[in-house]
Amino acid sequence: MSVLEVKDIKKAFGKTEVLKGISFSLEKGEVLVIIGSSGSGKTTLLRCLNFLETADEGTISVDGKLLFDGDMSSLSDNQIRENRLHFGLVFQNFNLFPQYTVLQNVTLAPTLLKKNGAQEIEENARQLIKRVGLIEKLNNYPCELSGGQQQRVAIARALALNPDILCFDEPTSALDPELTGEVLKVIKGLKSKDSTMIIVTHEMEFAKNVADKVIFMADGVIEEMGTPQEVFDNPRSPKTQHFLSKSMEEF
Repeated sequence: MSVLEVKDIKKAFGKTEVLKGISFSLEKGEVLVIIGSSGSGKTTLLRCLNFLETADEGTISVDGKLLFDGDMSSLSDNQIRENRLHFGLVFQNFNLFPQYTVLQNVTLAPTLLKKNGAQEIEENARQLIKRVGLIEKLNNYPCELSGGQQQRVAIARALALNPDILCFDEPTSALDPELTGEVLKVIKGLKSKDSTMIIVTHEMEFAKNVADKVIFMADGVIEEMGTPQEVFDNPRSPKTQHFLSKSMEEF
């Protein structure tokens, strides 16, 4: 059984259709990379999956449990909060709390949700911070960190709630090129049979190396989907071919 089933997700803002029927599934431990030009609907899709936006139509299921059905009446605030716990989202711009230390940023959500006892929450946070290579920055504030370090804290924070699916929305787009590598290395290091990830990225070489499955989105639809070899090395769609040739030129 798939850990994530997304069927015919549609989303419009006013008269603008942003998602026109997106369907895919993910097995546990798979890494899905989503590529495409700006405005293709990638971020809106992630926001719908994380219940930061409400899709107009379609269904979202995790581990066989239906979380969202566009035919249902609107979800309550409590249901939305519960659904969000299945997903962790790492934003482009880190979104750390500036008034809290690294450790406090990572322990905040589990503490508020009373996930475990305080000691267990802190110990888990320390392990995650160590995992992203920042144990020596435990008591630093975000303003004392580089952009790459802040993004690594954001990754640790997303992992702290032990989500079923970890999502990244252009995790390196706000970083200088020299800081991009350290963040991509951490994300690559998270790949395991127990870690299911969805990564929206413009880093094509990274996408090719880390993905099990690649989706190319264009104009609100999935234009092409397949293995990295299929999409990157033998793209069938002219739109995919054009996008990749343009991306390689920029690279």
